[in-house]
Amino acid sequence: MENINFNDSDRQTAYFKFALIAPIIQGTFPDHSVAAYCRRVTDKPIKRPDGTMFQYNHATLERWARLYKSGGMEALLPQTRSDKGSVRQLSDECVLEIYRLKEKFPKIDAVQIHIRLVQDGFIPATVSLRTIQRFIKNKGLRSPAATGQLKDRRAFEEPFFASMWQADTCFFPYVPDHSGKRRRTYLLMILDDHSRMIVGAKLFFEDNAYNFQKLLKSAVSTYAIPLKLYCDNGSTYENSQLDYICGSIGTVLLHAPVRDGAAKGKIERAFGTLKSRWLNGLDIAQIRSIDEFNLELAEAVRKHNLTVNTSTGQTPMDRFLASRDNLRVPHSEEWLDECFMNRLTRKVRNDSTLSLQNLQFDAPLQFIRQTVEVRFQPDSMHQAYIFDNGVRYPLKLTDKQANSRAKRESYPTVDYSKGGADYDV
Repeated sequence: MENINFNDSDRQTAYFKFALIAPIIQGTFPDHSVAAYCRRVTDKPIKRPDGTMFQYNHATLERWARLYKSGGMEALLPQTRSDKGSVRQLSDECVLEIYRLKEKFPKIDAVQIHIRLVQDGFIPATVSLRTIQRFIKNKGLRSPAATGQLKDRRAFEEPFFASMWQADTCFFPYVPDHSGKRRRTYLLMILDDHSRMIVGAKLFFEDNAYNFQKLLKSAVSTYAIPLKLYCDNGSTYENSQLDYICGSIGTVLLHAPVRDGAAKGKIERAFGTLKSRWLNGLDIAQIRSIDEFNLELAEAVRKHNLTVNTSTGQTPMDRFLASRDNLRVPHSEEWLDECFMNRLTRKVRNDSTLSLQNLQFDAPLQFIRQTVEVRFQPDSMHQAYIFDNGVRYPLKLTDKQANSRAKRESYPTVDYSKGGADYDV
């Protein structure tokens, strides 16, 4: 497959397609055949990522399913950028400012946000008010009072283990880091909706996307591949890398509405239970490191999973054991490692180098002036590689002094024994 320059529009389009065909990939559609499922889903117009409504042909969904099975998420990406030659109207900084304003001033409307964004230089005056209104509507940032609606909440429970996992972050107390400085800790946790089992929990000094990816990978490796992953809206959980990871393992990624803690009721209660049963009785002053804190957490999680849940009348472990026969598990450790690789596109310079994570790498000569897909793990950058047409091309950290001594096969080198007058070709 040709190299693709990932961007938000392409990523959203690919994930939109995957969400429609996920029941086919996962084998969970209730219809008597794949064709019947596709006809039912395409019976009415579907809202696309750009907000427009479009009625697809059932054969289109079947084609997307075939593409995914043969090439994964990359096969669902548009082959050419839909926004090529144009400028994104709302930058990442502008989006963050909109969220900040709505968080600080919940009742502020789109008109006032548009005025502030223009005044503070986040957008030019040419960006219309309608653009801001559309963004606020699509992201669910309007309050119930503004829409005249109240949420219809109902108690629900997924039918079996790994049908859906919930994930969120909770602030935890300060503990010393390796230098002895006390720092805030963050508990990242993943909870199975059906059993209430905590399938992943770890304390970090940073609440970031890669820490969550490592936690999710450990949970998938230990238990199963979830059909759905229901997350918060922060950057830890809403980013292009997590989209591609979930698409690669066949998991539908869902996000809770903004500022709606009640939508994540089960995991919020699990946080409260951990605090009341364990944290509130723990002498934090005696914790000497985050590793020690994590050992205490692991024991608290073990007890949680073996304690009867008042809502289900069973222990999370018993519920897990009762429905573990039909779980989806990773094909292999190597397959799982590949699925969890971070992916970025980079252009190889004329000197056959590219930059990645503030590091410079030497790339194979054939990629000079090409845009390539680079796959890597942020904590193992020495293993980064270019992925092209199914082949891995390892990258090497640039050593400029070593390169100065390397013989170039394609260019003449100076023969200093001749005073520089002639060249050894």
